[in-house]
Amino acid sequence: MLPPGLGGVPAVALDSTQHLWVFQRAAAGKPQLFKFDPEYRLILTVDPEVIGYQDKAHGMAVDAEDNVWITATNGATVMKLSPEGELLLTVGETGRRGDWDEAAGHRLLWQPVMVAFGPAGDVYIGQGHGNESPNDTGSDDPANNIGASRILHLDRNGGFINQWFGNEAGPGKFNSAHGLAVDPANGDVWIGDREDYRIVVYAGDGTFRKTLPMRNLPCALYFDSHGRPWMASGQDGQFLQLDRNGKVLGAIGNGMGIGVGQFIEASYWVMDQDDNLYAGDTAVGRITKMVAPPR
Repeated sequence: MLPPGLGGVPAVALDSTQHLWVFQRAAAGKPQLFKFDPEYRLILTVDPEVIGYQDKAHGMAVDAEDNVWITATNGATVMKLSPEGELLLTVGETGRRGDWDEAAGHRLLWQPVMVAFGPAGDVYIGQGHGNESPNDTGSDDPANNIGASRILHLDRNGGFINQWFGNEAGPGKFNSAHGLAVDPANGDVWIGDREDYRIVVYAGDGTFRKTLPMRNLPCALYFDSHGRPWMASGQDGQFLQLDRNGKVLGAIGNGMGIGVGQFIEASYWVMDQDDNLYAGDTAVGRITKMVAPPR
């Protein structure tokens, strides 16, 4: 059970031993990161003193070494924690939104929303809610002047590899980087450009591949254990199975609401090796498990 009286659950993640991590929005000073065993018993609560206040807790993913990575959108940080909940790495500076500029020595994040991992354990950080967020161009802070959604590519230790920017509309552009996933078949980076109803696909080095127009808001993206792409359609309360051209092959979820199998806002989720789906709800403090049909 999650602690009562707290906020929604924007993200969940599974490790290699089927332990479920849960990232929750809560008031400052309250726990926000929890770990459950395969029987859904709470086995770890990360002390708020370890990670600080995760202002607008947002995305989470577990890497191949079972470390958990969390993003605080308004807090402007990405943190890497060990399986035991020890803080290993902080990317960005808490509460200081800005630019990553290696030449200038500026290593800041601008609204980090989600992380995903490349085939070599490298890390992609999707940043920026697009037009939902203040545009910081012209900021008084010399390290905060770009104000555009972006993808930052780092190695597993936080070393800089590459970055590219959305720059709004048009081919090869994106206005938002809300969904983020790496295609296990080829290392392509899939970006959910939520407000523009499209998925934008790049090669792992930032080379533009293609744009997939969608009829639903692409709030989150995921590749299942078979390498198939999925998309959470946010306030539609559904998870859509796609082909690699963006065609919808099927959907699960019972729409918007608080009933069984419903979501106010379906967001980042995870699927186990049996294709069972675990999802939080950005607006509701609970986790829903949807059991896959027998094979």
